[in-house]
Amino acid sequence: MTAPTINGSTYPQPVDDLLPEARKLTQELAELPSRNRLMREFRIGPQKANALLSHLTDERARQEQADTLHTAMVVRGSFADRPVLIPTDPTPDADTTDTDPGTSPDESQPAPDTTPTQPAPADERKEQPAPVESPDTNITDPPARPSRAVVVWPVVLLALPAFVAVWSGWVGLGQMCGFGQVDLLPGFTGDNGEPVATLNTAITLPIGMETYGTYALYVWLSGRLPRRARRFAMWSAITSLGVGAAGQIVYHLLAAADITKAPWPITAAVACLPVAVLGMGAALAHLVRENAR
Repeated sequence: MTAPTINGSTYPQPVDDLLPEARKLTQELAELPSRNRLMREFRIGPQKANALLSHLTDERARQEQADTLHTAMVVRGSFADRPVLIPTDPTPDADTTDTDPGTSPDESQPAPDTTPTQPAPADERKEQPAPVESPDTNITDPPARPSRAVVVWPVVLLALPAFVAVWSGWVGLGQMCGFGQVDLLPGFTGDNGEPVATLNTAITLPIGMETYGTYALYVWLSGRLPRRARRFAMWSAITSLGVGAAGQIVYHLLAAADITKAPWPITAAVACLPVAVLGMGAALAHLVRENAR
């Protein structure tokens, strides 16, 4: 039993009936389909598929030729519409005469003038103005002054008090959440039994959060990286700065209420900050390095 064709008919169809569906298939693929694809889609033989493909190829060639001609006409029209910068003198030259189309070339030539002509004085020839190309030709812009670089040292003065406030806030909140002295070299002690090296882990919060927020803000506003890296830097910078502001608010509220131990939800959130900073920093470094390669 013969399988139904595109319109449900079991009888073979001519190429003209298959051509509209073949055009739709070409638009869906954004290119000319192969012969095997036409045979498989429309259940036709190789000869009819070759004929159908030949029609599609001819239509594509005619379309490309029409597009090229249209583009050339548009470009030519844009040049024709441009204003003329050099005005032309409407008066004819002294040595040219109007000729009648009905006269012959010999009759159109005037008789030679035997009157001697005197050349113009040298002073008058020198004083003749040169043709003006445009009305703005004689207008000269004043020389541009060299631009001075914007000073950056006021930013340092603004950053110093902010750094002190942010540092104290993060360290205080870290101590409320369980951050404190840690023995960096367990098993190694001094003569008096004290640890050789200790570190207050509360300082990791201001270093990690604020340093990453500043760097992500720089990457975002630099404009020298692809859109993907700048988008990630923008959202991560906004997030880190927002979390930093929230941390300062929480610390000052707890300190004003004389609370020395933070509630467990705040402790859990603060404990996750170093891991979150590590992940965002690694992702941003990967995007920056990928652009450099």
